[in-house]
Amino acid sequence: MKPFSTLLVAATAISFFSNAQALLSPKTQPQFVNPLPIPSVIDARNGGVFSVDITQFKQHLGLIDPVTKQPLLTTVWGYNGTYPGPTILAKRNVPVSVFWHNKLVDASNKPLKHLLPVDESIHWALQHHDKSYGIPIVTHLHGGHTESASDGLPEAWYTPGFALRGMNFVKGEAEPYFYDNDQEAATLWYHDHALGITRLNVYAGLAGYYLLTDNNEAGLQSANKLPAAPYDLGLAIQDRMFTANGELFYPSEPEVEEEEEEGGPTPGVLPEFFGDFILVNGATWPVLEVEPRQYRFRILNGSDSRFYNMSLSSGGRIIQIGSDNGLLPAPFPVAQMLIGPGERKDVIIDFSDMAFQGQTIILKNNAKTPFPKGSAVNSKTTGQIMAFKVTKALNANYPLTSLPAVLREPINRLQTNLPARKLILFEAEDEYGRLKPMLGTVENGVMEWTDDITENPMKNDTEIWEIYNETMDAHPIHLHMVTMQLLNRQKFSAEVNMETGKPSKIRLIGKATPPAADEAGWKDTYVMMPGEVTRVMANFDKDGLYVWHCHILSHEDHEMMRPYFVGNKEPLITRKANKHIIGKINENDLQLRAIPNPFSNILKVQFNVPNAVAVRLSLYDSKGSLVQKIFSGQTQGGLLQYSINGSRWSNGIYYLELVVNEQKFMRKLVLEK
Repeated sequence: MKPFSTLLVAATAISFFSNAQALLSPKTQPQFVNPLPIPSVIDARNGGVFSVDITQFKQHLGLIDPVTKQPLLTTVWGYNGTYPGPTILAKRNVPVSVFWHNKLVDASNKPLKHLLPVDESIHWALQHHDKSYGIPIVTHLHGGHTESASDGLPEAWYTPGFALRGMNFVKGEAEPYFYDNDQEAATLWYHDHALGITRLNVYAGLAGYYLLTDNNEAGLQSANKLPAAPYDLGLAIQDRMFTANGELFYPSEPEVEEEEEEGGPTPGVLPEFFGDFILVNGATWPVLEVEPRQYRFRILNGSDSRFYNMSLSSGGRIIQIGSDNGLLPAPFPVAQMLIGPGERKDVIIDFSDMAFQGQTIILKNNAKTPFPKGSAVNSKTTGQIMAFKVTKALNANYPLTSLPAVLREPINRLQTNLPARKLILFEAEDEYGRLKPMLGTVENGVMEWTDDITENPMKNDTEIWEIYNETMDAHPIHLHMVTMQLLNRQKFSAEVNMETGKPSKIRLIGKATPPAADEAGWKDTYVMMPGEVTRVMANFDKDGLYVWHCHILSHEDHEMMRPYFVGNKEPLITRKANKHIIGKINENDLQLRAIPNPFSNILKVQFNVPNAVAVRLSLYDSKGSLVQKIFSGQTQGGLLQYSINGSRWSNGIYYLELVVNEQKFMRKLVLEK
């Protein structure tokens, strides 16, 4: 029998969710002991073609067994065998190509199952596909000024070996993603973006830095105005939960004491995720031993839903020098610094102050969850991020740095004569009564991902987007491809239709607030506060399909994301539930018919195809689960007919999917007996 003290430790090491899974308690784990990991570097400043493998492996994240004090290893996913992935270092106007290889397979090359519970009731990548093909992934360069084909669109996913590909996958299997890097120096990052499972794939470990440099930044570093390596470091902050044996835990059911009404899918998507462990660069509450000099830290909020409002325990100042897409015009000292999911803050901390010598300085957090009016953080766990120990001897081989008063040339304000787009952020409910955050327009109300595109700027248009936050939470809104300028924020009131989200009688309150100094630079993600309209401006200078969304990953997956299209050609993604057209086959020529519709028992399907083609015909239920494989194989040309017997099925909505040479068409069906 174990001694009482051992049983007591074990009991305090775990808690439970409604699936009765034992969880590791953060109170049993060491803080400020694990050294801050420094990701490896892929030096791409001279350009070239690079290969990055996405695999599953075990890694020590700093966890220990509360009883034995032995290290606990965690199964994660990563790029090139590390979580976070290697830092890709690139240079302005020097193109880089990257093959992102999906190798989420086992030793016998069999596709792996997901590490985390997948909610198949929401709109996701494999909704109408055979799940045995493996895990879909697609890599997005967040903040990159990237062509549509290489953007990492959520429906450009692919499974291992390209066995299945999403509808917007347009790269060939032998074509790398292309990044022309035609933007100024910035702290970018890459992460997975597969439809409906972004939160899970990123949580499993799929994220890394992409640092872009230019002549201005290099000049500041060579003149000892900005710290360079090894005093220029990334701090990727993420929160996590772990099972008692150290594996990742992502809740898919409410906590026991917070059980909601029964009837929803299990596993199910939750409104937000807030972990009780804080990791930096893949280590729990790490420590960095520093010299008495200036350090540059590129801070990334890579968390699912958690905001961080950071400060130093010493009371010292953080000096912000850059935001998402580049340097600020001038350094800006702050006592506290807010960062939302997806944002980056480029800062200087000067440890040369005599008051810091020999001290341990803690980077603290006091942002509520959800932000800004949720619960307070635990001051001993989620209220602390990492520590700096000012105990390292000064290395005289590296000159000290001194920040200049000016960091870059002035940023000119964008100009436009076009009317502002008026958009909304709204929180609805899905068919199970779960929170469903959504985007939409003031004119039409909320829009589904599958609704027709409403944001369609012409190439080289500069537009103002007025985004009204009708919710109680702050949302970090991210636009792909463009970099934005903040015009102002302003409070408003409106009568909101709670069914459609459509506002009426909008009344602006008080004066508009211009951007503060820390938001005076270029950004791709802006925090939009509840009850405020946020006005941003951007130039849409690359044509093609892109997306905009909330970067709270749980919101993005369900369903706070919408496509937008730049240019005057028909967007491929535009479709309704009963009209799904992809590729070059003309629907009129296909003559796809399902007769009768609604049907009671027997349904006849017919369509006309060219000469010998590969055809797959399948039927799915309203949750996206496969009901029947009707046909799969090579066919001769001409009129093809199939008969389906639905006598054993329940009444409801079904979807017929026809795939002709990987070009997809869909029909919505109704079964009424």
